[in-house]
Amino acid sequence: MNRHILAAGLLALLVLALPDLAHAAPEVPGIGSALERAMDGAAGGEDTPLSLSLQVLLIMGLLTVLPALVLMMTSFTRIIIVLAILRQALGLQQSPPNQVLIGLSLFLSLFVMGPTLEQVNTAAIEPYAAEQIEADAAIEAAGDAFRAFMIRQTRETDLAMFADIAGQQQFADADDIPYSILLPAFVTSELKTAFQIGFMLFMPFLVIDLVVASVLMSLGMMMLSPTIISLPFKLLLFVLVDGWALLMGSLAMSFG
Repeated sequence: MNRHILAAGLLALLVLALPDLAHAAPEVPGIGSALERAMDGAAGGEDTPLSLSLQVLLIMGLLTVLPALVLMMTSFTRIIIVLAILRQALGLQQSPPNQVLIGLSLFLSLFVMGPTLEQVNTAAIEPYAAEQIEADAAIEAAGDAFRAFMIRQTRETDLAMFADIAGQQQFADADDIPYSILLPAFVTSELKTAFQIGFMLFMPFLVIDLVVASVLMSLGMMMLSPTIISLPFKLLLFVLVDGWALLMGSLAMSFG
């Protein structure tokens, strides 16, 4: 499973990076000439693959932007923001710690992205490993799977806004939307949805804070912090309603 996830991430990364590499390869001694020889060989019908050292160099360079793609192309952004807002609403500073929230967000993202990763594995990774399709076809198939997921979660208004900023007309088909427009529109939609969910989470705990502050003020306890008194009640409410299970299930269902 880990191998499939890593391969799916690499394929999605190559979808975005290969066009830029093809048009603006860095002029490093040895690398530029090797790329030119590979392109010339492909144009002449000769099989001249890149050397192993060059392939490793390119893959290691592409892996540096893999965390950014995890944020830009998966459900991770919405989940981690909602969990951070929940911690703030409870009045907790470092509990659960950041490592726990990030780990929980990663595993829940893998759960949400499971159908997409399976589609990438079936349509791109397995045929390419069996040498049934070429690398460009595998990259295109993987990109189509991630594109379908992002399109489903992106608002049309956000797509239209970034299309206007880029000076492009409305697109007749989802396949015509370039990644330069789809990615920022997807992230904007995810941020908007995460803040909407966070607002709904914040309201019950805010009511508890207001009630506790009003009671303390009526009793004349001006010097006692309402946060200290309301924190146990908020934790008790969250535990009694089985908050973690409800939140995880609601987040997963929010992706349809």
